[in-house]
Amino acid sequence: MKKITTRPVGIFDSGVGGLTVASAIKQILPNENLIYFGDTAHLPYGDKSRETIISYAANITRFLIGQNCKVIVVACNTASANAYEAIKEEAGNQAVVVDVINPVVDYVTKRAEYKNIGIIGTKATINSETYDKKIKALNPLIVVSTLATPLFVPMIEEGFIYDDISNAIIRSYLSRHELRDIDALIMGCTHYPIIKNQISKYYNFKLDVIDSSAIVANYLRKLLGEKNQLNMESNPRYKFIVSDYTEYFQVISRLFFDEEIRLEKMDL
Repeated sequence: MKKITTRPVGIFDSGVGGLTVASAIKQILPNENLIYFGDTAHLPYGDKSRETIISYAANITRFLIGQNCKVIVVACNTASANAYEAIKEEAGNQAVVVDVINPVVDYVTKRAEYKNIGIIGTKATINSETYDKKIKALNPLIVVSTLATPLFVPMIEEGFIYDDISNAIIRSYLSRHELRDIDALIMGCTHYPIIKNQISKYYNFKLDVIDSSAIVANYLRKLLGEKNQLNMESNPRYKFIVSDYTEYFQVISRLFFDEEIRLEKMDL
């Protein structure tokens, strides 16, 4: 049995989006061993039922527990919003579960300058009202405006970024009345940091566009430090698994990890 400090951090998402979180963890916690599972066979999660999302998430959690992960990072807002409790129950006392919503909610509710917060995400994330309820519970004075942006994930997964198609879709969503007069925008999907520059550009770089990646990575560092579970050994190992191979996943993974990534395909 490996000592707990060297056990890997498990990370999962429906596709490439969670790589934004994995990359931030790699930068902030450079010694941690990582196992990433991209459930590309079932993406996007955002248009699936809550029951289906729970089923997928529980299955992946069992797999990561079997890989001896000390932490499971749910690098997917849709799974965090709909399956967090089920994932914690599945993990039991075998691994700590970290989602991508609670750290962000804690961050924004402590910032006095945020009075009107906009949130964009998948249909399943927005319809769950998880962000709204959690923000209101901590700071009922904050006005929360939400908008489902379901085309963003398939657009990103198909590689439509930095072009006229993606810019038109981004403008169409961000110009909606739901997002008027906001002073911060939460990107409530881990795919969205891939198009953060385009989103920020729409607002002339004058709006705080909140990326959960670094917030979650810093939260994880604090958590592991408090539990004395930080890996102090060097030469970390990274393992990337997908449920269905996509060429774009290979491209994006190289972009975030600055090295040739070997993908393993595994049908759970």
